[in-house]
Amino acid sequence: MDYGLKTMDSALGTLFVVFFLTSCAFSSTRSREQEVTYDLILRGGTVYDGTGSKPFSGDVAILADTIAAIGDLSAFKAKKEINAAGLAVAPGFINMLSWADGSLLSDGRSMSDIKQGVTLE
Repeated sequence: MDYGLKTMDSALGTLFVVFFLTSCAFSSTRSREQEVTYDLILRGGTVYDGTGSKPFSGDVAILADTIAAIGDLSAFKAKKEINAAGLAVAPGFINMLSWADGSLLSDGRSMSDIKQGVTLE
């Protein structure tokens, strides 16, 4: 097959360019990390992870409908970022003692519970 390489010089030049581009691609992991773009990052909130361990100050990244990363995400970007400093960032709560059946049947959206972080009745 003819790949367009007519002389040894052009073959070596092509090999050098491929090697150079490959080495640039693998030389900086940090720059590839910064290219990751999440849909949402909640920055600087007090993170309660739901395991019962002590809360910590950190960031939470969301990609589609999944928590994609938790921790110091200062090197990453998102389509939307929310400053959560001074706020709690926690998983949803299960309301086992709910009396919301009447309001849930009449409205269906359960807005009072949702605004309080309840995700399951």
